[in-house]
Amino acid sequence: MSEPGVDRPADRGAGAPSPQHDDTDDLAMAEAPRRGAGKRITALVHSRVGVIVLVVAIFFAMWLLGGAQPVATRQLLTLAVWGVMLGGVLALGSIGLTLIYGVLKFPNFSHGALVAIGAYTAFAVMAVLPEGPRLGPFSFGWEFLAALVVAMPVVGLVALAVDRVIYRRLRNQNAALVLFAMASLGMAFFLRSGIYMIWGPDFHFFYQGRPNPALNLPFNVRVQADQLFILALALALVLLVYLLLTRTRMGKAMRATADNPQLAQVRGIDTERVIAWTWVLSGALAAAGGAMYGLTSQLRPEMGFWLLLPMFAGTIMGGIGSPLGALVGAMIIGIVTQMSAAFLNPAYGPAIAFILMIVMLILRPQGLFGKPGG
Repeated sequence: MSEPGVDRPADRGAGAPSPQHDDTDDLAMAEAPRRGAGKRITALVHSRVGVIVLVVAIFFAMWLLGGAQPVATRQLLTLAVWGVMLGGVLALGSIGLTLIYGVLKFPNFSHGALVAIGAYTAFAVMAVLPEGPRLGPFSFGWEFLAALVVAMPVVGLVALAVDRVIYRRLRNQNAALVLFAMASLGMAFFLRSGIYMIWGPDFHFFYQGRPNPALNLPFNVRVQADQLFILALALALVLLVYLLLTRTRMGKAMRATADNPQLAQVRGIDTERVIAWTWVLSGALAAAGGAMYGLTSQLRPEMGFWLLLPMFAGTIMGGIGSPLGALVGAMIIGIVTQMSAAFLNPAYGPAIAFILMIVMLILRPQGLFGKPGG
């Protein structure tokens, strides 16, 4: 006998209808591999490898666009080399930006003004020094090197003074980060107005009328000796910053403060001292970048403003908070900006940097070397 309430197969009989098969199950099973492939493709596009492939593709496309114009291959190579040298200058500013953001967690819009102050400070120092002979193949003499050595700590102290007058008070009041950003924007206009008041709106040159012969590199690439000096000095300063952050107690304290300020204070780290040194280092790098950029260009009060967007683009491209990322991102922005001159008006160079920054924010907001959510 069968148990009551239990429907056995024998009770249903052989002619009982079987459960109906749902076609939606087949559709779901068929679409599952497609959805999985789509997720893998999306993950690849948003990954570091995907972004690097995209950047390489952009370089290749720009090379083809330049080749379609009446531009020789030698000129394209020259623009690419110039881009590397521009990237070295931008890297100094980008590293300063990423150090400030890493420790204080706000975008410093006055950083471009510090770059301009560095260039004008070097110009003022050179004005009181006797002009010496050229150093080898370079267009500058010992007075430029002396001015650079003076300008870096001076601008570092200016950056520290700005922090003590403005930003430290905001920190003590636990102000919102948007107030820090707005204060830095106001400070940018204030510092630039100071340049106008002291040096006027006219263009200035470190060396006006002094010849600056070009050197012939392999593949018929022509660059100025000053550009090679700028690239070498920029890379040397970046290396020194890397050694400072990884091999010294202050560098380790900076990294600890950037990761967790409260925990750093609990561990006995003087975070205010770390912040002070971060501002000094950021200002010194900005001064070096401004002076070296002015060596191959003219000095003008708004030069820092025009360099601010490429520096921010390099910082975002490489990853906010990553000095290595700032170097790589600045190099990418420098090369793309210069190579775009092969088929676009050079005035559109900052627009190229802006487009790359937007693409990076869409595909990989943390940048090439940044941490997710950082």
